[in-house]
Amino acid sequence: MEQHRVQGMMQLMATQVASIADTISDEEIDQFIDMLLKADRIYVMGAGRSGLVAKAFAMRLMHLGLSSFVVGETITPSFTPQDAMVVLSGSGKTKTVADIAETAREIGGNIGLITSNPDSRIGRIADCIVVLESVRDEIPDDSSEFDIRQMTGEHKSFAPLGTIFETTSMIFADSIISRLMELRKVDETQLKSRHANME
Repeated sequence: MEQHRVQGMMQLMATQVASIADTISDEEIDQFIDMLLKADRIYVMGAGRSGLVAKAFAMRLMHLGLSSFVVGETITPSFTPQDAMVVLSGSGKTKTVADIAETAREIGGNIGLITSNPDSRIGRIADCIVVLESVRDEIPDDSSEFDIRQMTGEHKSFAPLGTIFETTSMIFADSIISRLMELRKVDETQLKSRHANME
C-alpha cells in the first residue's frame, strides 16, 4: 500500500478547508453572530468529534466573557426562551442531538446549526444555519487535482468519517471568536484573565 507524507496530507486538508471557507455565506455568519450576541446564555452541543469541537467553542465563548454551557454536563442550567443553542452536526440528523434540539425548539430558544446538510431534521427547525459544504469530491483548483489524485487514489478519501467537516468547524468556530473579540473590543489579555489557572 502506497504511503504519503503527513505534511502533504496537512496541505491537502488546508486546501479543502480554504475551499469550504470560500463557500460560506456572509449573511449566514451575520445571523449566527447576531444570535450569539442577543442570547442570555449560549448552549453548545454535538456528538462524537463534533461534540469535542463544540466543547472547545464553549470554552472560548467563556473566555470572551459570554455565558456558555455544554449540553449534557452536570452543571448546565435549564434552557430558556432567551437562550441560544449552537448545534454542530455534519449530517444534521444525529438522533440524540436532534432530539435535544427539538426539545430546545419546544422551549422557545433560538437554534443555530453548523452543518454540511441544511435540509435535515435539525436544519428544518433551526433559526440560522451555517453551511460548511464538503468539497471532498469537487476540486475547484484544477492545478491541485493531479496532486490530490496522486496522493489519495482515484476514489480513496484521505480524510475519513467527517474529518474535513470537524476540522473546518473548529477553524470556523475559532474565527467566530476572533470576530466577536473585534465586535466586543476584547483583547487577549482579557481572555487570559478567564483562562484556567489551577492546572
